[in-house]
Amino acid sequence: MSDSLVLAATQARENAHAPFSKFRVGAAVEDETGRIHTGCNVENATYGLTVCAERVAIFKAISEGARRFTRVAVVADTGTLTPPCGACRQILWEFCGDVEVVMANLQGKTESVRLGSLFPRAFDASFL
Repeated sequence: MSDSLVLAATQARENAHAPFSKFRVGAAVEDETGRIHTGCNVENATYGLTVCAERVAIFKAISEGARRFTRVAVVADTGTLTPPCGACRQILWEFCGDVEVVMANLQGKTESVRLGSLFPRAFDASFL
């Protein structure tokens, strides 16, 4: 994988805590300075308290002072590329806007889409 963002997400996936689903996901978000922030999914026995890789990466980036983002990568070990879930799409929209989302798997398959195509008519602060 030559894309540093996808590589970072792939490496973050190795840290996933997914003892129940075994569905390990890594994510990476690139801020406007080119810095890459990573995250992995962290499951909990109650399931409802599980946090997805994309949200971990965004929250980590925000906690480190990043505020503007250019790309997001999501990596899972699936034949069909895995997009962010609905909750992650909402968080990504609020913090990143119509960002490029790179979906990838461990076999090297990738696809890039704009978040707006995954999340049409998104709800955000403009409605408040």
